[in-house]
Formats: sequence, structure tokens, C-alpha cells
Amino acid sequence: MEFLSACNEMADLVELAIRDLVGTHEGGETVGMGADRTPTKKIDQIAEDSIITYLREHDLCSLLISEEAGKVELGGELGTIFLDPVDGTFNAVAGIPFYALSIAYSEKGVTKQAFVRNLASGETFTAIKGRYARCNDRTIRVSSVSRLDECAMSVYGKKFDPTRMMELGQKIRRWRLLGASALELCYIGCGRVDGFVDLRGTLRVTDAAAGMLVCSESGGKVTDLEGKSIHFPNEVTIGRCLVATNGLLHEKVIEYLR
Repeated sequence: MEFLSACNEMADLVELAIRDLVGTHEGGETVGMGADRTPTKKIDQIAEDSIITYLREHDLCSLLISEEAGKVELGGELGTIFLDPVDGTFNAVAGIPFYALSIAYSEKGVTKQAFVRNLASGETFTAIKGRYARCNDRTIRVSSVSRLDECAMSVYGKKFDPTRMMELGQKIRRWRLLGASALELCYIGCGRVDGFVDLRGTLRVTDAAAGMLVCSESGGKVTDLEGKSIHFPNEVTIGRCLVATNGLLHEKVIEYLR
């Protein structure tokens, strides 16, 4: 089966599986400890289980790497899928309509295809490396904003030292704290925000792989805090810091973060 078509089917399954848990205390119940060493919420577990069941029935990859289950050998064709079943769990449990299913397909360490669906609205971002980035099947492009005092940037706002952000924060026009990194990277791709910064050092490959491809294929740039290429290990216990922009702002943002 074609990968992105399969992703649409998996997203439909997840939407159905978690529908009654969104905006509820039950959805936020801790049911275990994930492979990423953070508590697993019921809504995450239900979503992930539906994906794993689907992948066991369809020959899409040989290895799944997911936040809760960690590495799952599937014995299919060559290739690895990186999965975040519910990116923005807090938003989902709180009933804030900004949370997503994030799926990336990789071969030999290179992300080839990406799928991110806002599970609240159904809006879907896709990308194929070297070919396109789309939102609901329409080609997307990053913004043309080149001045910090005109830009809008998103920041991941959980448990980070804001010191490095202070000077940059005085230069830009506005901040956004949205709480779902996969969607925030896609929002750069379609020009809704001009950049995204995560300084926690805990952003994992499952969080970022799909959104990074959407961002870069739409003309954006994604690096580490030094402006260098960012590489994630195939391991959900190891995180990174990340800076993503429309490309025009990138060096300015990096300069202030230094």
C-alpha cells in the first residue's frame, strides 16, 4: 500500500479510537511508563495501540519507533516509521483543538515521507522528500518575512530556561506557545508562523521527523542551536534542541540565541 494513503487510514483509526477521551480526565490517566521515560497517558496508549495493530496487518516497514512502545520489530519491508500517536497530549486531554498524529517514513537514516494530521480539525500535512510539501493536497510555502520585528515565532514553553530567549524576545513582533511541535513545524511550512524554537533538549525523533520534512520541503530551514544540521538517533530517550524558521530569519535567530 502507498505510504501516505496508509497514513490517512491510520489517522482515521486514531480519531475514532480517541474520540471519547478528548477533553476528559480519563484520557489523561497515567497507565504506565513509556519507552521515552515519561508517563504514558491513556489517550496516548489507545492511539498507539491502534497504529501498531494496523502496522502488523500491513507491510509498511521493518521497524517502528514510537514514544510509548519504543522499538517494535515488524518484519516488513526495509524502512523505519517514526510515530508520535498524539503530539500535544496535554492539549488533547484539555480539549484544546491543537494536537496531532505524526508519522515519518525513513530509509537509511533519511526521512523520505511525512504525514501530520491535526486530529481535532482533520487538517493534514504531507511531504515527500525532493518533491513537495502540502496541506490538504495543496502545495504550501513558507512566509517571506525577513525582519525580526515583523515575525511571529512559536516556542515550546515547558520547563526551559528562558534566559537565552530574552534578547530574541525583545526583537520579534509576537510569540506563540501552541504546544504541539509537529504542527508548529508544519505551520512554518504554510506560513502561519515564521519560526519555532525548542530549547528543552528533549525533543525526540518521534516528535520532529515528520514536521521537519514538511518544513524543509516547503522552503524552511531546521538546525540545532548552532545552525548546524540536526541529527536524531533512533532512540526515544535522547532529545535535541531545535531551531526552525522560514530560512530568511534563520541566521538572525541563531545569532540572538548564541
